[in-house]
Amino acid sequence: MRAVVVSQWGGPEVLTEVELAKPEPGLGEVLVRVHAAGVNPVDWKTRASGALIAWGGTPMTGWDVSGTVEAVGPGVTLFQPGDEVFGMPRFPSQAGGYAEYVTAPARQFARKPASLTHQQAAALPLAALTAWQALNDTAGLRAGQRVLVHAAAGGVGHFAVQIAKALGAYVIGTASAGKHDFVRSLGADEVVDYRSTAFEEVVADVDVVIDSIGGDYGARSLKVLKPGGTLITLNGPDDIPAGAEGFRTGWTLVEPDFAGMQAIAAMAEEGSLRPEIDTVLPLAEAAKAHEIGERGRTTGKIVLSVV
Repeated sequence: MRAVVVSQWGGPEVLTEVELAKPEPGLGEVLVRVHAAGVNPVDWKTRASGALIAWGGTPMTGWDVSGTVEAVGPGVTLFQPGDEVFGMPRFPSQAGGYAEYVTAPARQFARKPASLTHQQAAALPLAALTAWQALNDTAGLRAGQRVLVHAAAGGVGHFAVQIAKALGAYVIGTASAGKHDFVRSLGADEVVDYRSTAFEEVVADVDVVIDSIGGDYGARSLKVLKPGGTLITLNGPDDIPAGAEGFRTGWTLVEPDFAGMQAIAAMAEEGSLRPEIDTVLPLAEAAKAHEIGERGRTTGKIVLSVV
């Protein structure tokens, strides 16, 4: 099978297309023929340093996939060959989504929403699950609460805006001026231009903040939170600010989640969650996809077309 591997830790140029043996599904696993693979910041961060991921064998990156079940291993009754599925297999262990085939436990996939193409479905899992788990599971977001989403036009951000709105929240997003119309189209009630305005000077009484930027954004976000409010950082534990007494703070690391995938699929089917795709490239241009992503200017997601 064709696959993109990491030849050594470094820049995008270390991504190399090779031929590997097609994997076989083990106990409780499915073999998925990948049609499209999503690209996420964790892909290029781990490519650069090898950090975070439990690597084994040939380093292969990529976790967002959408495709068709080709074979099932012993004990699998959830899917049959021919079923269309999407998922985030094995994260944070190595999955190898930039390939023609992947294997993973069956319940790390869910049925692909019929209303979405494989490219659209591949844009969902990691970013949408991150937003869902942060808002629904960690924050316990309730209808009527106020949510501030930083980088609201980005991969996680544009899903967080939609999910928060679907859960009944009042949603405020930060984004550059040129992306305000897009963020409002997702359902945001207010949008702040972070380049011209300090968000902490115009936003107040927020119940939940989703911070995918890091740096000083955590400390600044505490200024807009209600007492007892929740600040969720997505980059790492080092972004949890000092002086957070009286608030709930935490770093959320996404994990495979069958129930969460089903919830995301249901929202996509009903039209309350839609992926925005910035760029689609063929598998052979994975390095270019990383170059684009690392510029930090994408709206929504980057996707690799495998079939």
